[in-house]
Amino acid sequence: MPLLEVENLHARYAFAPILQGISFSVDAGEIVSVFGRNGAGKTTTLRTIMGWLQPSDGSVRFAGEPIGGHSPDRIFRKGIAFIPEDRRILATLTVEENLNLGMFSLRRSRAEESRQLERVFDLFPRLRERRRQFGKTLSGGEQQMLAIGRALVGAPKLLLVDEPSEGLAPMVVIEIFAALARMRQDGIALLLVEQNVLRASAISNSCYVMEKGRIIKHGPPGEVLADAEVRQRLSV
Repeated sequence: MPLLEVENLHARYAFAPILQGISFSVDAGEIVSVFGRNGAGKTTTLRTIMGWLQPSDGSVRFAGEPIGGHSPDRIFRKGIAFIPEDRRILATLTVEENLNLGMFSLRRSRAEESRQLERVFDLFPRLRERRRQFGKTLSGGEQQMLAIGRALVGAPKLLLVDEPSEGLAPMVVIEIFAALARMRQDGIALLLVEQNVLRASAISNSCYVMEKGRIIKHGPPGEVLADAEVRQRLSV
């Protein structure tokens, strides 16, 4: 059974249809990437799964249970975390305080909270060095690390990641994608929306290409990117 199953999903903003019957799945411990031009519906897909946008039709199941239409906090407690493109770091809180917020709604012992913090600091040593710094003092790359870390401390089974390389220096992008690949090794599944097609496909088990709210191609990355029409659409 797939960890995440999306079937015939439709979603709209006001009266404008965005998702028009998409279906896909993510297995436990795998990375699935979603590619497409701006406006294809990629971010809307993540927001609808996470409950930020209510589906107008179709179903979303997580670990066999229906979650479509549930509230974001309920979905989070089931084991899904969302890292939005704008990161939403709290500028006036320290790195450690931002991380603690990721565990705020979870009942954890102090020992477990410390273990989760150490897990993040092991993944991103730079955050350990800056644990007392305020969010507003961090570079863009450090803020992205913090956004990922804040999601990880909740010990999710599935991460929804929206454009993690956006606006980052090439060396930082390498570090971020290495961290994402390591999460898969730790058993965390990822649904990744990313414009850097070659970088994302290199760590993905499978990928989907979206256009105008529909999936037009899917399969192993090598097979999908071997399609000349897809490469042209994605400017690869």
